[in-house]
Amino acid sequence: MTSTSTTTRLTVAQALVRFLAAQYTERDGVRQRLIGATWGIFGHGNVAGLGQALIEYGAEMPFHQGRNEQSMVHAAVGYARQSNRLSTHAVTTSIGPGATNLVTGAALATVNHLPVLLLPGDVFATRVADPVLQQLEVPYAGDVSVNDSLRPVSRYFDRVTRPEALIPAALQAMRVLTDPVETGAVTLAMPQDVQAEAYDWPDEFFAERTWVVRRPGADPTELAEAVRAIRAARRPLIIAGGGVHHSRAEEALAEFAEATGIPVASTQAGKGSLRYDHPQDVGGVGHTGTATADELARTADLIIGVGTRYTDFTTASGTLFTGDGVRFLNLNIAPYDGHKLAGLPLVADARSGLGELTQALGLHGHRVADAYVTEYSEDKERWEQRVDACYEADEPDVRPTQPQVLGALDALADESDVVINAAGSLPGDLHKLWRARSRDQYHLEYGYSCMGYEIPAAIGVKLAAPERNVWALVGDGTYLMMPTEIVTAVQEGIAIKILLVQNHGYASIGGLSESVGGERFGTAYRYTSDDGTFTGAPLPVDLAANVASLGMRVLRAKTVQELREALAEARRADTPTCVYVETETADTVSGPPPAQAWWDVPVAETATRPSAVKARELYERHVSTRRRHL
Repeated sequence: MTSTSTTTRLTVAQALVRFLAAQYTERDGVRQRLIGATWGIFGHGNVAGLGQALIEYGAEMPFHQGRNEQSMVHAAVGYARQSNRLSTHAVTTSIGPGATNLVTGAALATVNHLPVLLLPGDVFATRVADPVLQQLEVPYAGDVSVNDSLRPVSRYFDRVTRPEALIPAALQAMRVLTDPVETGAVTLAMPQDVQAEAYDWPDEFFAERTWVVRRPGADPTELAEAVRAIRAARRPLIIAGGGVHHSRAEEALAEFAEATGIPVASTQAGKGSLRYDHPQDVGGVGHTGTATADELARTADLIIGVGTRYTDFTTASGTLFTGDGVRFLNLNIAPYDGHKLAGLPLVADARSGLGELTQALGLHGHRVADAYVTEYSEDKERWEQRVDACYEADEPDVRPTQPQVLGALDALADESDVVINAAGSLPGDLHKLWRARSRDQYHLEYGYSCMGYEIPAAIGVKLAAPERNVWALVGDGTYLMMPTEIVTAVQEGIAIKILLVQNHGYASIGGLSESVGGERFGTAYRYTSDDGTFTGAPLPVDLAANVASLGMRVLRAKTVQELREALAEARRADTPTCVYVETETADTVSGPPPAQAWWDVPVAETATRPSAVKARELYERHVSTRRRHL
């Protein structure tokens, strides 16, 4: 600050809100606000600081009133993903449980590389009142509070213990939020006394700043190596990850796939990178993938990963890519992911890198053999027939299966609909069966697979795209975790749609438990029996009544035909609406094709129960097929 600079006297909280309102991102010439709004639940740790500041600058910073601190982060993350990571929300809480409730949401954001700004209140920096209400006292460290639990799940963490420290902390926070490699949860812990303290701020701090989100191109040497690897491959397969969507590289991917004829499989995060009916799209890959994609993965000699982290679901815990001499080419903006599986790294933005590959290969007219295209095209057609069989309901007056529930929504949806899910048995069914019609229709949070994400995330997506029909697909287990933001949707008139599927328990984990010798123990929502197990009659829980008690309109559907009618009515609604349907119970199969690839969940090495002994024998056979790619 020079001697001629002017200053404005504000509290730290007021200065922070003014600063956040002046931050913008720009990519490809498009400019938008970085922090679109702030969510908050107030307590003694933030009510007089950030709470007062949000009133003071309400015209500059929109505010949303949350009901649960974790779900506020989920809403912000949903907004950020729908906004292509170019805009997000801030979240403020009090100290104590309000702050620690942020941890799960922060982990979800960081695992999925999605930006969110967390502003938890903190104990007194001056320590004049010590300990304060809800303070954790740490005898060996005076500078530790419960907010330190956010350090390992944040991409950037700072505690603003003096007013002037806000300036570098806020600038660093914006840098990380807008970095396509580093982005995730960013935490600025705000001691409650510092929030309310006044300071003379240089006016330059409040000037509009535009953070350019870069698109780095490939290194020429890496690009040349990548071209050689592709030209040498006979059976290449592209695996599209979430980085394709974050980069808005869908058109570049389509151009590359069409030019080369290389088939494209997708992770949960990458599904929709190509439309389901694109000739090169072969569906989901991995444990929850299609038979077409998984067989191509088993026989591929080159895997081209684009924006993927290669999680164990994608690699079938190291058992999927078993072709002779298989190699990996990893186009990723993050060097860490670019070097996975001993692959050739192509460190670049997904759209830039794909464009450079297409141009380089186009000079030589490279394309895979026609026989390979015919093979995967015919396999894809056979898989689509299996999807049709799962979706069909010959008897419209009976209770639907879970795949038939998806089929009813699939028949109704167009490219404007957004389908949100995160946990339970639905992700597997969706990855195998759902026919994604647009780049952002399929919104699966499967990096953290967090129960309770769907409803608040739907609110965030709807705020980012108010013209879209946004569906939160929720099982009963997930619903009971976190239904509270229904109240927020009703309060603000955010017209999300909830499809609530009741199957009386944890269907996904029940099936997994059975397969690993756990005998579905503790996974059904039933009364306890005389032997202490949960094998009695289903609990008489009326989730539809619970939804209605929170103020949302509910449409009950008992049959396939009633479900179709209720979904159509909900889709037309301009108010928050829930469709409730009961499917088979959690101890029966949901009806989709079984897993086409393995997933490693270790089984008890010693046991007396026959189910566990048998499961261990099968486990050891699968483990023997694991391959380390060096």
